[in-house]
Amino acid sequence: MALYRRYRPETFAEVIGQSHVTDPLRHALANNRVNHAYLFSGPRGCGKTTSARILARALNCEKAPVADPCGECQSCLDLARGGPGSIDVIEIDAASHGGVDDARDLRERAFFAPVNSRYKVYIIDEAHMVSSQGFNALLKLVEEPPPHLKFIFATTEPEKVIGTIRSRTHHYPFRLVPPKTLTAYLEELGRTEGVPLEATALPLVVRAGGGSVRDTLSVLDQLIAGADDAGVTYDLAAALLGYTPDSLLDEVIDAFAAGDGGAVFAAVDKVVETGQDPRRFAEDLLQRLRDLVIVANVPDAIGMGLIDIAGDRAERLENQAARFGRADLTRAADVVSAGLTELRGATAPRLLLELICARILLPGADATPDGIQARLDRIERRLTMVGDAAPAPAAPPVEAAPSPPVEARSDRDQSAPPVEAAPSPPVEAAPAPPVEAAPSPPVEAAPSPPVEARSDRDQPAPPTGVPGVADVRRLWPEILDKVRVIRRFTWVMLSQNAQVHSLEGTTLTIGLVNAGARDSFARSGSDAILVQALTDVLGGTWRVEAVVDPSAGNAPAPTRAPAPQRPAEPAPPETPRANAPADRDQAPPTQADDAQQTPPTQAAAPPGRERASADAIAAARASIRDDAARPEAYDPDHHARADDPAMDNDGLSHEELLSRTLGAQVISEIPHD
Repeated sequence: MALYRRYRPETFAEVIGQSHVTDPLRHALANNRVNHAYLFSGPRGCGKTTSARILARALNCEKAPVADPCGECQSCLDLARGGPGSIDVIEIDAASHGGVDDARDLRERAFFAPVNSRYKVYIIDEAHMVSSQGFNALLKLVEEPPPHLKFIFATTEPEKVIGTIRSRTHHYPFRLVPPKTLTAYLEELGRTEGVPLEATALPLVVRAGGGSVRDTLSVLDQLIAGADDAGVTYDLAAALLGYTPDSLLDEVIDAFAAGDGGAVFAAVDKVVETGQDPRRFAEDLLQRLRDLVIVANVPDAIGMGLIDIAGDRAERLENQAARFGRADLTRAADVVSAGLTELRGATAPRLLLELICARILLPGADATPDGIQARLDRIERRLTMVGDAAPAPAAPPVEAAPSPPVEARSDRDQSAPPVEAAPSPPVEAAPAPPVEAAPSPPVEAAPSPPVEARSDRDQPAPPTGVPGVADVRRLWPEILDKVRVIRRFTWVMLSQNAQVHSLEGTTLTIGLVNAGARDSFARSGSDAILVQALTDVLGGTWRVEAVVDPSAGNAPAPTRAPAPQRPAEPAPPETPRANAPADRDQAPPTQADDAQQTPPTQAAAPPGRERASADAIAAARASIRDDAARPEAYDPDHHARADDPAMDNDGLSHEELLSRTLGAQVISEIPHD
């Protein structure tokens, strides 16, 4: 005999998971307040027909009114499990006896009194299959039955029972049995049967049953029949029921967390090659993502019982959830859930499964709020990694505090910008050819390049983890200084027409003002120069991509980023007069005139476009005149390299050529003698 028949409940106390139905029925029986008609509805295998039989036994028990049948009288023995049945309790399958003629025949026999019992009870199973004409034929009998007649309708679709019948019955909705209740019941049943049941196999049995007690017992009966001396194991249940093994799910989840597309698609190939159903794999993957979402949002979810898993899997789930963000997990679950709908009836299930995995791996291609939030989660996790690594190198500055007074002077220089206003302009021209350092006065050469370069490089030293986009933007001026030393053409292009757009891992995206500047950046090999500069300043391995970003033209000039440079701007006319005699005594009036023409030029510039300070322009012009005055040492092409791109002007004017090649815009021209 099958398990679901062998262990069919005989009292309401033995019915599991339906206390909301059995308790009111027991109270009604004990108080002798029984209605003439009942309607039991709910999913299949949840105890509707069983409860109808128990109700009939209790009604006809010789000790009635009682809440539960005694199990000793003749009526209880006849209706017991394996009993011969009672002539006064009639079960009708409405699926095959639902016509109007069957209803008329029932109506004619219903008026006869019971033979041996107190009541004649009709149990009409699958009541939704009764036709409308059949229900109409029974309507008067159900509305005003004889005192000895009771009706119990059982159906999975109560909405198909006509309203006139429903309104004359007491309706009790049955529900699916919760997994925890069903798992405990299976453990007790396994002990009764003497069959070992592995703890990790029970959730698979419960999941296969879908909350139906009859279906669950049928699955368990099949597994017990095919088990060996070890009993029902996880491997046996997963293989026989077609579920994806935990090891394969762990492999896929770990690959998603690491962004390893090769491992993900290798797992998909393994699913297909082993003959598993891609849809079942997607369902199992969605179930695992559901568990991870709950663990990520409720840290003590396993202890609270929100997830029904074995103890050895709990720690594994917590570790996997820690590698994802909440939005990332939620988005992945949404993608798989939507893909399951597409997999239904698909002609190429493997292709759709691979597309689902590709969407999970690429949140950057998802422009929905979920995709944006997933990318933000990844950025926050990387910043957290940097923040966790930052405290370790933060200790050296504490030891450097009691160092000699040389560092104290550098700190004073940084805290007093007006003092540094005079030597600040040569800082931008300092990394230029070393020819300037020899003839220039010691007042300029000493304080500018060494002190500020070292102080700037001491500040970015702490980040030892993966830097974020904020770190790259903060160190962008120093990166440009390194680019200027390597190749001046790339420095001109980046300093005037580019800005940091975004950072994804170790891939830095640069935004250039227009397509011409971007193409020139790519053709000239400037990306390799920028990669070298990034490696020198930040360390590690980098990759550079260029995109068109019109806002790059309105970005602030990177040379103005250091704080000590700003206090020098309020008095541009006085600075050239102070610097001109120190640089060269050849043409002070010309430098003063040039410095005074600079403010109108800046006023005519587009909004948001910043220009170099007047003192920096004056210093650069003085340097050019200094080199031109010494023909034996001046080489106009000393910055040129063999791999610089060849410029074909195509008959264009110099303004058009500058705009096409560098994305530059000529505001005005200043003639010089």
